[in-house]
Amino acid sequence: MRQHKRLIAVVLFLILLFAFFELSGARAQFNLDFLQQVIRAHQVSGLLIFVLVFALGNLIQIPGWVFLAAAVLTLGEVWGGVITYIAASISCAVTFLTIRFVGGDALRKLDNPLAVNLLNRLHTHPIKSIFLLRMLFQTIPALNYTLAMSGVRFRAYLVGTLLGLPIPIAVYCVFFDTLAKALKIV
Repeated sequence: MRQHKRLIAVVLFLILLFAFFELSGARAQFNLDFLQQVIRAHQVSGLLIFVLVFALGNLIQIPGWVFLAAAVLTLGEVWGGVITYIAASISCAVTFLTIRFVGGDALRKLDNPLAVNLLNRLHTHPIKSIFLLRMLFQTIPALNYTLAMSGVRFRAYLVGTLLGLPIPIAVYCVFFDTLAKALKIV
């Protein structure tokens, strides 16, 4: 029963966080223009704020591509990619630690044959599994929540994340840069 309480706590935490940002109107501010202004504001503090906003955005279901597009359009393909990689890695770590704090390893304790099978596979090769999941799903919040409550160790999560994010970020950087040039946005 305890694992159900932890799952309910995570759901309530995420609903309250989402509702707060939605009702306050702050969630609507997570857009390309705002993010580009943050990056341009100051070279160092703007980038630090960008990282913090990315981490918060990941918790409230803002897709990572919005941050990537803002960084690429503002800083260019290479530096936008580097900054996004750093911000995405920190964002995933913050999400993992936050959800693990609230939810513990609640999914690991579920008595469901499918969940047990999937989690056993994850725990057999955690770094490889997380690497592949990052290649497919990048920073998608639901993946972060699931991995946080899976019982996987933070070190394996972080290594898999750090190894799995560069290729999809690079692909998206090329895509957004090419699209921006084709549309003459930059």
